[in-house]
Amino acid sequence: MLLHGVKDSEFEIFHGDTLTNDWEMLKEANPAKKPSFDAVVANPPFSYRWEPTEAIGQDMRFKNYGLAPKSAADFSFLLHGFHYLKPEGTMAIVLPHGVLFRGGAEEKIRTKLLKDGNIDTVIGLPANLFYSTGIPVCILVLKKCKKSDDVLFINASEHFEKGKRQNRLLPEHIDKIIDTYQFRRSEERYSRIVDMEEIESNGYNLNISRYISTAITEEETDLALVNATLVEVKAKIDLSTKKHNEFLKELGLPLLP
Repeated sequence: MLLHGVKDSEFEIFHGDTLTNDWEMLKEANPAKKPSFDAVVANPPFSYRWEPTEAIGQDMRFKNYGLAPKSAADFSFLLHGFHYLKPEGTMAIVLPHGVLFRGGAEEKIRTKLLKDGNIDTVIGLPANLFYSTGIPVCILVLKKCKKSDDVLFINASEHFEKGKRQNRLLPEHIDKIIDTYQFRRSEERYSRIVDMEEIESNGYNLNISRYISTAITEEETDLALVNATLVEVKAKIDLSTKKHNEFLKELGLPLLP
């Protein structure tokens, strides 16, 4: 936040364990006094290994959804932030693509969030954007009171500036993502609004490639035109060969077949 020009007087840094909720301010048991926020932004460690206990399973953050697997705490970080989001607030979290399609406990959490209408937008980003990993990641945008019964998919993975060590999102790439998100625009090979019926038919799998095709359609070949061109080329070859053989004959050299 400091690197992005936010004054240190405008935020508070706390050092603690998010998953065990090691912050007294957030441990308020009375729902009426529970702190909540207009916006929640998170970039947690990707697929962090953790050791959830039975007590954590009863935590209000996870109780209605279940616990993320030991091998990947991604959804635990998501549910932590989502728990403290105001009803009219917006949450954005950077996660590995696995959260979009992995099965088991993660599938159950993802399915409930979708059925409850909490996942608003899925944004796929280019690979090699971070220092710590080269894998492509996504941004999940969540809301508690989403108006539309659909999900906006944005495939921004092909829009970036390639660097020697890292790829970069330029201002125009970021503006395109924001504009598409704000106005919920659909654009071929880039963005699409998908209703819940289609998502349900896909087993609540949010893999972006299921909903936005990035394949480039090959142009249809006009066989009649190709044939006419070949006939014309062959006629030119035959004529050239005939002329060339006349020169070879005069020189007493073997003719071309």
